[in-house]
Amino acid sequence: MKEPLVLRTPGVLLRPWQQEDAVGLALYANNPRVSACMRDAFPSPYTIEDARRFIAMAAGPSPGLLLAIVVQDEAVGGIGIRLLDDVYRGTAEIGYWLAEPFWGKGVVTEAVRALVPVAFESTGARRIQAGIFSDNPASMRVLEKSGFVREAVHHNAITKNGRVMDEVLYVRLREDCRR
Repeated sequence: MKEPLVLRTPGVLLRPWQQEDAVGLALYANNPRVSACMRDAFPSPYTIEDARRFIAMAAGPSPGLLLAIVVQDEAVGGIGIRLLDDVYRGTAEIGYWLAEPFWGKGVVTEAVRALVPVAFESTGARRIQAGIFSDNPASMRVLEKSGFVREAVHHNAITKNGRVMDEVLYVRLREDCRR
């Protein structure tokens, strides 16, 4: 059996989600400011049942990699990589979220920097991309500090909470990760 992926940095632990994380996950994810930056598949409101369902899915046979972001022994966010398919094979997508009390402290930047090289190796992807809502400059800065470059702006591509906005596509190529 394959060992679960665990990554440690000075300030962050990335590890598989555990059922014990459900209460904290529901507490932190049940925030309209968090869900405003997430796709509609991220429930809002976010209940304990949503948390348990997500953790069960993340622990199961998933085509992607879904990890808890842990700070001071508490799961305070999530980060994931999923391979795309069809003509996009060879491309992976990264996504993440963080509890609001931890915003602006470099937590997600540290998590992205730790996960990206491992994701390239474990998935065989040639590129990792992230589509960011145009009203989320903090997430854009996370990616820029992590070696991603702005590749495109998809105009009027996102509809969230009744608002139409642009999606800003950031990309990191495998060969750039080796430098």
